[in-house]
Amino acid sequence: MKKKIFIATVAIIGFLTTIKLAMIYYNANFNPYALSSFCSVNDFIDCDGIAKTTESQFFGVPLAYWGMFLYLFMLFMLCVEKLKNIRFLKFLEVFKNPLDYIASLGLISFIISMILLCLSLFEIKKLCILCAFTYVLNLIIAIEATDFKNGGFIKSIKQSVLDFIDAIKIKKYLAAFIAVMLAACGFLTYTTMSLKFAPQLKRAKDFKEFMVKKNKYAVKGNLLGQEDAKVILYVYSDYQCPICFSHNIMMHKLAKEIKNLKIIHKNLPLDTDCNVYLRGQMHEGACTDAKYAIAAEKQGKFWEMNDILFEKKPKTEDEILKLIENKGFDIEKLKEDANSLETYKELSAQIDDANKRGIHGTPTTMLNEEFHVGIKTYKEYVEQVKNAGAK
Repeated sequence: MKKKIFIATVAIIGFLTTIKLAMIYYNANFNPYALSSFCSVNDFIDCDGIAKTTESQFFGVPLAYWGMFLYLFMLFMLCVEKLKNIRFLKFLEVFKNPLDYIASLGLISFIISMILLCLSLFEIKKLCILCAFTYVLNLIIAIEATDFKNGGFIKSIKQSVLDFIDAIKIKKYLAAFIAVMLAACGFLTYTTMSLKFAPQLKRAKDFKEFMVKKNKYAVKGNLLGQEDAKVILYVYSDYQCPICFSHNIMMHKLAKEIKNLKIIHKNLPLDTDCNVYLRGQMHEGACTDAKYAIAAEKQGKFWEMNDILFEKKPKTEDEILKLIENKGFDIEKLKEDANSLETYKELSAQIDDANKRGIHGTPTTMLNEEFHVGIKTYKEYVEQVKNAGAK
């Protein structure tokens, strides 16, 4: 009895913890107005950050929900001896050795927990302290439920398998098991296909086409789209911005597939070397990149330079000059123009313009004086420009 009470206590703590994790998951992925959770301390200890990753779900179901189900099932197993005495719950007699099932589930969940911990530390490079807490709880439950004097974990797993085989030998229980499995498969198929509970995975799929190394929609010259287009989309960007390269590819595809649209690039380097509105350094080298982009435009090769800068992200003038060798640029003239007073004034004017409009982040798109900071899905951009008159 003491063993069961202890396991029940730990399972309840685990269940409450997973409820909190589910709340964090919801706020991180569905509530844009939510404040940071208490366990998002810094860049490493960041529960919110992990909740936003594609690894925080399995078959489209948040891992927190799987955890809630695990602890509820364990609590159910602890009560099964009494429940099967109730007339309409007599079918629970198939659960002959509840502690063995709990021990097996605890061990399996702990092994899975260690895999998740490795993903967290080495792939995501963040740690969720609440998740780590449940990993410890899983191990405690597994150890407490196991009878180490009579076979330990091996005996528990073996007994669980034997009991399952004995149960499905009975036709009515086999039919019930098949029905439950079909229902579960149907539900998981729905969650995997719809991604109803995993918007971060849906977003990753939406952006997959643009998370590449080369821009297959790249153009030459200074024009992106149609010269006489009535719909003009302005893009404020930074060549050192982590997501601006993908956004740039998206804009190129948009210009290729949509008519009556022109896309104009505006420089907004988040670099204190030229951006006087920054409180601290963010993207070192972005000002140098922007100057060379402006200089390339004078040679009618803006978008060629744009592609090189986004793809390679050079941070110094020497790096840029090495990258553009044999690319058809007049290098001496380019170097002269990039360091000219005229280019400095033009770059400053673009930065001033962004600041006056209240634009302080990249990428930012502006259409009809309305702007959006960040990146949207390609479908959202298509809908936006079509609503403005593009075709």
